[in-house]
Amino acid sequence: MIKVIDSLLDKITMYRLVLYYLLFLLGAAVGLSALGYLSYGPLTIIFCASYLSLVCWITNRIFSHVYNVPANTESSLITGLILALIITPTISEPNIIFFTAAGGLAMASKYILVIGKKHIFNPAAMAVALTAIGAGQSASWWVGSAQLLPFVLIGGIFLVRKIQRAQMAWSFLLAASAATFIYSLTGGKSVVISLRQTILHSSLFFLAFVMLTEPQTSPTITNRQRWYGMLAGLLFPPQVHLGTIYSTPELVLVISNVFSYVISPKIKLLPQLVQRVSLAPGIVDFIFSAPRPLAFEPGQYMEWTLPHSNTDSRGDRRYFTLASSPTEDNIRLGVKFYENGSSFKKAMLAMNSKTPIAASQLGGDFTLPKDRSQKLVFIAGGIGITPYRSIIKYLLDKNELRTITLLYSEKTPRQLTYTDIFKSASQKMGLKVVYVLTGRKLTIPNWAKAGPITAKMIKTEIPDYQQRLFYISGPSAMVETTIDILKALDIKNSRIKTDLFPGYS
Repeated sequence: MIKVIDSLLDKITMYRLVLYYLLFLLGAAVGLSALGYLSYGPLTIIFCASYLSLVCWITNRIFSHVYNVPANTESSLITGLILALIITPTISEPNIIFFTAAGGLAMASKYILVIGKKHIFNPAAMAVALTAIGAGQSASWWVGSAQLLPFVLIGGIFLVRKIQRAQMAWSFLLAASAATFIYSLTGGKSVVISLRQTILHSSLFFLAFVMLTEPQTSPTITNRQRWYGMLAGLLFPPQVHLGTIYSTPELVLVISNVFSYVISPKIKLLPQLVQRVSLAPGIVDFIFSAPRPLAFEPGQYMEWTLPHSNTDSRGDRRYFTLASSPTEDNIRLGVKFYENGSSFKKAMLAMNSKTPIAASQLGGDFTLPKDRSQKLVFIAGGIGITPYRSIIKYLLDKNELRTITLLYSEKTPRQLTYTDIFKSASQKMGLKVVYVLTGRKLTIPNWAKAGPITAKMIKTEIPDYQQRLFYISGPSAMVETTIDILKALDIKNSRIKTDLFPGYS
């Protein structure tokens, strides 16, 4: 069942899943309201959500035009729907002004409150924090009700699994529960009542699943994500205060975003396409020049935004592992194309040097260990070879010797890419490359092995596999299958690293 769910989730991008999740919550709210379980009218909820989304969309278009950067429609709609779930849905002149101010401030914060072209704060949280301070109008976070909790949990669990930030969410939930317990105990209040109130009647889970995990303003490295979640959790109880300023969900997020900025790289580039190279059938290298040097670790990824017309359900943002090495001047992406591909992929093929595209959210833990004596195994399936091109090119340029075996699986010899890099590394640094071919009715050349990759193959090609650190990169099904093989070989989870990231497919 889990594999079926993962397969379904893999067919939709992270941002589109968030958009559907928010629409699901609003739909549930409308239904509960119609049945009399919520005090807000169904038409009022629909109107407020529509109005806030429209304000965010218009404001985002205006600022993107003024600042001459690609506009992201999904982002503005997501922000509008979040505001609709945290600002009390009532129709009155003061509230319409509140909606307008909140939507405008949310979008403005993405363009104005930036450092190095990268916004720092969660737009919705910053907007309601500013309105609370400046106009005395606060968000009620009405989504945090017992009636909506089952819907928040159902969609939220799928969401954090998709974006692989469950550790961040759990760190926040555990820290918030522990802090609530301590404050209740020391304050002479009933621990049971306080925890019940926190779980059933607060923004706890919505904050954990939607707001805290927002990728643009949270850390991209796993260990830092845990600290980020813990800090937010410790600040969450309403008893936390500094003088007369008491904790609110929006203030928790704003403070945590500052912490995230301090501990995380915040990079946003507007690269320019300089060359497109066909590497193999359906595989293309896109080479970009950057306005300034990009410092990163080989094996990391970035989020790419490519606005285009007739955007399909996959949206206009993707995560791609960088195929280039930090030692190279240009940024390189290796991309796999399929028949009837997404609108994003079609827009990529139509790009030229003037096409606006943005790269941000540098991150990932799929990097070399600090210990240079650690023996490594790189396992790649298809386009999952891209991080290894980055890593091995880096080792070649730095003349850094490491003990590495690369198992590279493809259907046919024609689909193998970057073989020139691997051949050079074999000659200069002793890289062992095992090409594994999985195509049916295929005559296997003497320099390759017949696939798929199996436990027997790993034992044969890597006799000291128990001493190795394993890296796996490729389609989710291939990664999961390989993990099962390694576990059957008694390889511990701590010795397995994967290159799965939000929106891989």
